[in-house]
Amino acid sequence: MIQSYIKSLKQTPTGLFNPWYHQDKKHDLLPEAPDIRRGQLQAYLTERQNRARFLFIAEALGYQGGHFTGIAMTSERILLGHQEDKYGVKPEHVFRNADPARTSRPDFIEKGMSEPTATIMWGAMIDLGINPYDVVLWNAVPWHPYNTEKGLLSNRTPLSGEMEAGLKHLKMFISLFDGVKVVAVGRKCEQSLTELGVDHTGVRHPANGGAPKFRMQLQKLVGE
Repeated sequence: MIQSYIKSLKQTPTGLFNPWYHQDKKHDLLPEAPDIRRGQLQAYLTERQNRARFLFIAEALGYQGGHFTGIAMTSERILLGHQEDKYGVKPEHVFRNADPARTSRPDFIEKGMSEPTATIMWGAMIDLGINPYDVVLWNAVPWHPYNTEKGLLSNRTPLSGEMEAGLKHLKMFISLFDGVKVVAVGRKCEQSLTELGVDHTGVRHPANGGAPKFRMQLQKLVGE
């Protein structure tokens, strides 16, 4: 089921980068980078199927996170073990049955991409004693919206048509995980979940000063 789902992501709306099927020719380390990202996503999802308790759905993939790892709200710096000392986040917290790999060029950013949202999300999970295999991270728009003038190393707010294009994939994604609590991270994905008729809880997005409130809401959710 997960493999079929990943295949379904191949058809990409114009103006969006697909990390699992597109090569970022300027910044990717290898031509095989999309294959690596697909494998990492498959390992991440497979290891959480039939055990996850929470789905955290944010807005869209970002260039500092899933663009190069293939996993929502997860940065290369986490996969490479560079956030273990400061935040306690280990590569094996993400997946165990594959070798974590970077897909960005090291001459571009030596320690790999680092995404603030990913750092806050994973750091809060570990700090609050949440088993990371109880949580699945995803996005209402699974692909990466970027600013065409600034290039692939940029983010932008998804357009309404892009949010609409993500709906069927979001519905399919939720169906992969039975009996889980769905959590909307930010207002945009709340709208998508409401449109799909999915019962959910909303939390503050951790970026742009939202980290303290997000942590508080996360702690409360886990305690319920």
